[in-house]
Amino acid sequence: MTPYRDLAPATEFIGRHIGPREPDIKEMLGDLGLDSMDELIDRAVPGVIRTDDRPDVPGPMSETEALERLARIAGQNEIYTSLIGMGYYGTLLPSVIRRNLLENPGWYTSYTPYQPEISQGRLEALLNFQTMVTDLTGMEIANSSLLDEATAAAEAMAMFKRVNRRSGNVFFVDAATHPQTIEVIKTRANPLGFEVRIGDPATDLGGINPFGVLLQYPGTHGGINDLQNVVAGVHESGGLVVVAADLLALTLVTPPGEFGADAVVGSSQRLGVPMMYGGPHAAYMATREEHKRQLPGRVAGVSRDAEGRMALRLTLQTREQHIRREKATSNICTAQVLLAVIAAMYATYHGPDGLRVIAERVHRLTSALAAGLRAGGVPVRNESWFDTITVGVDDAGETLAAARERRINLRGVDRTTVGVSLDETITPAYLDALFEIFGVAADTATLLDEAPSGIPGGLRRTSTFLTHPVFNSYHSETEMMRYLRHLQGKDIALDRSMIPLGSCTMKLNAATEMIPVTWPGFSELHPFAPLDQARGYLELIGNIEAWLAALTGYDAVSVQPNSGAQGEFTGLLAIRAYHQSNGEGDRDICLIPASAHGTNPASASMAGLRVVVVATDDDGNIDVDDLKAKAEKHRDRLAAIMVTYPSTHGVFEERIVDVCTIVHDNGGQVYLDGANLNAMLGLAEPGRFGSDVSHLNLHKTFAIPHGGGGPGVGPIAVGAHLAPFLPGHPLVEDLPGHEDGIGAVSAAPFGSAGVLPISWAYIAMLGADGLRKSTEVAILSANYVAARLAPHYPVLYTGAGGLVAHECIIDIRQIQHEVGVTNEDIAKRLIDYGFHAPTMSFPVAGTLMIEPTESESKAELDRFCDAMIAIKAEIDAVATGTVPLEESVLRRSPHPAEDLVGDVWDRPYGREAAGYPVATLRHDKYWVPVGRIDNTWGDRHVFCSCPPMEVYEDGVDEEGIPDIPVVTAVSVSGDNG
Repeated sequence: MTPYRDLAPATEFIGRHIGPREPDIKEMLGDLGLDSMDELIDRAVPGVIRTDDRPDVPGPMSETEALERLARIAGQNEIYTSLIGMGYYGTLLPSVIRRNLLENPGWYTSYTPYQPEISQGRLEALLNFQTMVTDLTGMEIANSSLLDEATAAAEAMAMFKRVNRRSGNVFFVDAATHPQTIEVIKTRANPLGFEVRIGDPATDLGGINPFGVLLQYPGTHGGINDLQNVVAGVHESGGLVVVAADLLALTLVTPPGEFGADAVVGSSQRLGVPMMYGGPHAAYMATREEHKRQLPGRVAGVSRDAEGRMALRLTLQTREQHIRREKATSNICTAQVLLAVIAAMYATYHGPDGLRVIAERVHRLTSALAAGLRAGGVPVRNESWFDTITVGVDDAGETLAAARERRINLRGVDRTTVGVSLDETITPAYLDALFEIFGVAADTATLLDEAPSGIPGGLRRTSTFLTHPVFNSYHSETEMMRYLRHLQGKDIALDRSMIPLGSCTMKLNAATEMIPVTWPGFSELHPFAPLDQARGYLELIGNIEAWLAALTGYDAVSVQPNSGAQGEFTGLLAIRAYHQSNGEGDRDICLIPASAHGTNPASASMAGLRVVVVATDDDGNIDVDDLKAKAEKHRDRLAAIMVTYPSTHGVFEERIVDVCTIVHDNGGQVYLDGANLNAMLGLAEPGRFGSDVSHLNLHKTFAIPHGGGGPGVGPIAVGAHLAPFLPGHPLVEDLPGHEDGIGAVSAAPFGSAGVLPISWAYIAMLGADGLRKSTEVAILSANYVAARLAPHYPVLYTGAGGLVAHECIIDIRQIQHEVGVTNEDIAKRLIDYGFHAPTMSFPVAGTLMIEPTESESKAELDRFCDAMIAIKAEIDAVATGTVPLEESVLRRSPHPAEDLVGDVWDRPYGREAAGYPVATLRHDKYWVPVGRIDNTWGDRHVFCSCPPMEVYEDGVDEEGIPDIPVVTAVSVSGDNG
């Protein structure tokens, strides 16, 4: 009988997270000619970076224990009714959307829709989002979301400078803008050399002639001003205007596009997305058609497939920073897709009439509150409002305390003013409580019927919105449930098969990790609630920051950056501030290897640094001699180097410590991109082998799901000397770094705090040993795949031991040269086998980068390898002349069922070869909804809002063109990373 001490609990998480079983691991090692995991790691990971120290993290906890601990932590958060406003509101997320979308792995485990044929559901949902935004704002084109309202406003500022070539660097900000937005704009403006001026746009714009102006509408204190004359004046002086607008308010007030705004930004949070202590939420940006090439972020658009059917794709492709590098228009390579889809479906479910009713109800409650307070002798400071009023009081502190006694949070504006912002969760009973707080006796029922509106008559919206059938068809729960299922069924996510993307780490997002996200104790807290109401979150964040520091060998961590690109930018700002504190502010050179992530040079440029490219050798590694020469050449101005480790090409470079030493010897700092940390946890700690700062992708290494392209979290970890320069936040006085830090980089003090329970659970349930085992199996799986594919496709790069890290690159260039088959042909053919493609043409054009992750079983790895080997046989058939390339199953892939069941089949291969290339697909087949999408056609005809319903029903006309207005042709750059 086995001793009790050797019986692992049935709920031990490591056995659930790691795909290969122990016999599988032994077999995989044997196939590599290795006797043990230790031998694999000794050969794959350079000894110079290795550590045998066990990081100080808890666990392993069972899944039950982790949920119990998280429930206790969540219980420490006091969930008051927060009427603080400032862009964050209580919401009522319809249960049909919560259950079938937010909590559904078919939606939250999918990847960015760079392979559009298998992303038609997400792309349609994003097209709905864009249509919703353009309709409500009155603009011509919108992106498919940004990170938060504050960073969206900062992106608009940068966009205006790019499109407005006038001299001068002044950006004017309305004093009525949300304070967190002002702070982020200041942070972003500083390294770019912009001067931010804050004032009243009605009186303080004279003689300034700014290149851009930001206006808040309604203002942060509730006022709704007629901005038409202000906008006209700015235009007359040669400037551009961005309006930060509340989408729900825009159902009732004149949209900014109708009074001349050049861009509109804001948050879609109040459209059904919980506050989540600050995020993740989907911001938006809309602009005029003439600025479309400068619009940051992703844009979903309409194209057609090879058979002329309407199909969707990303247009104005946004990862152009991989092409333009330091000249990129933005470092943004992400979105908040899952949250944007929730907001879009909220609008779809309620429709225009439902949104209008919600908005009118909120406004009616606010008007009744204002009227009752005034009748009771309490001054209401603003003369107009949608949902927010500011109230004069004798002592704001006493009023806030009186409200908290009733478990209500109000906003402290100054010592004699408080703010009240109402939302869709508020009932008349709350008005009764508010009247008591302000010492007023009022007849709430009468006020609700008789109180005058706070919207000025001339600013009432008269134009229609959300007229497309999609917003007028799914108002019953049955129809909405089926619509969501219909869209989900078009896509491939991790709930269907492995997603073997290199550089993106599509690992298991375990159900136990996801469960706490929607608990009210985590999801319903306002980001600016008093800290004593957020004790649970502060414990959770403190745990995660300490654990991440322990795992990486750094001394301090900030979770504020809400994407990997934000983390890059934040790390560079910390380095810049460090040099300035040492009197070396002229250090402005950033060395970046030629093979680096494209976001690296874009982030460096945004941080005010000048990029100098370091060559790579024939093996893809940093050319250390070239690095040394350039570091010494620029030693008086060297600020930093940005390196990715393991490298972008999937190898542990042997001389990484030498690289760090060379940079340090020449006065610079080392920024190590943490995108590939999944290959190091438990084995190596970058903070101990020479790096000064890293950003960490929680949406990769630490199991936060990609959600169709967002959310993400990109905290930074730093050495002790950089800790004083971590981002601060003006609305949290004791946030580390507040005094000496770089300022706020995200709207909320702790970024996208609402998804941090996922990474907390991931670390706690694996523990130190489980994290190390996950890393080892990730490395094993990548090498197993590389070994199986090597006889059929060349593996481009390996390390000194002949092994790769956690991903491998297979080279298709010779096949393309000799046969004509491209990596795109292979990617599209994989769809017929039921797989998402590997990463195409990054970091090397004409290649495929594969990352299997530790959570995929050996059976799934073999299924993928079998598909790739079968495709190689199809390539060989073309090579021998058996099948012409243009008529081959490869070039004509993927194959929708509609093609296979048609009356006409004029292809030289059979229908079975097209649809069932291997027998196992008869058991479980994913049918792609469209054929190969015509990217060239889509680039020439850019449609970025929902087409008329007849296009869905009848397809396109005889020329393949949907009957909707044509946006002028553009040339786009992008990749499928």
